[in-house]
Amino acid sequence: MTDPAKKARLLIVDDVWANVKVLVETLRADYEISVALDGITALERVERDRPDLILLDVMRPDMDGYEVCRRLKADTGTRDILIIFVTAKDDSLD
Repeated sequence: MTDPAKKARLLIVDDVWANVKVLVETLRADYEISVALDGITALERVERDRPDLILLDVMRPDMDGYEVCRRLKADTGTRDILIIFVTAKDDSLD
């Protein structure tokens, strides 16, 4: 992002609409936000919109967040995008 007046692009990936709503409401003043409710759509949005940051839910029924992350990091065009995992898991191994 080169223009300091332009908002950073944020992609929220979560299959639970209530979680998405909370994140959008909290962050919309500071970010240009797009949303994906599944892994395939997330990968498509990354290619189309090239976010600066991804908030990525770990647990999803179609493709978990770890797999989405692996695919993004394996691609030279997307590997430098920052990813923050978001999860309800509370086990330290997770």
